[in-house]
Amino acid sequence: MLSVELHAHSSLSYDGRDSVELILEQAEAVGLDAIAVTDHDEIDASLEAAERAPDYGLVGIPAMEISSKAGHILGLGVEEAVPPGLSFESTLEAIREQGGLAVIPHPFQESRHGVMARISREELAKGDAIEVYNSRLLTGRANRQADRFARSRDLPRTAGSDAHISEMVGQAITRVDAEERSVDAILEAIRDGKTSVEGKRTPWHISLQQFAGGVTRRIRSGILGVFR
Repeated sequence: MLSVELHAHSSLSYDGRDSVELILEQAEAVGLDAIAVTDHDEIDASLEAAERAPDYGLVGIPAMEISSKAGHILGLGVEEAVPPGLSFESTLEAIREQGGLAVIPHPFQESRHGVMARISREELAKGDAIEVYNSRLLTGRANRQADRFARSRDLPRTAGSDAHISEMVGQAITRVDAEERSVDAILEAIRDGKTSVEGKRTPWHISLQQFAGGVTRRIRSGILGVFR
């Protein structure tokens, strides 16, 4: 079983803080086997992380978090940026055209741009996998809703730290029963539902720091109020 972080942000995200190097150092320090840097509508840092990951004993999964019209979607295994603003189904299609895996993060958290505010349960079931544990939870209710939904539809289940600072990488991980340590094998195992999830809540003071830092960076970059 491989320990995989599938949801982490670098400073290339409008609300991320740390460099690829710090993220990879943390991933190595906490004993992860693989990591996907999933910046908002950006892919360059993720490609850098994927290239440098072997130096840290890690498998680097190229990825990004895409702002579809319905909300956020993780594209795992993509090497070209998927444009924001597409419909839910068009975003899924664009990910799959690259051989990628479409994971729906925090689907029941409307305040975090979860897709369930804008699509039906039937549409949600079209995702390749559902993130059922997001470390940046408030009460845990949305995570439980996601878990029940994924189980009811027999959809693969994943977890992610949704880390916006390097110290939080590894807070929530997906255990993947992959045939080998490679991107293709990890994605195939997730598609086949060979996963289990575990994690712990991001401490409140860290969540507040991440939120405040994101607001500051939005203001500095002049994109406050833009849909993300």
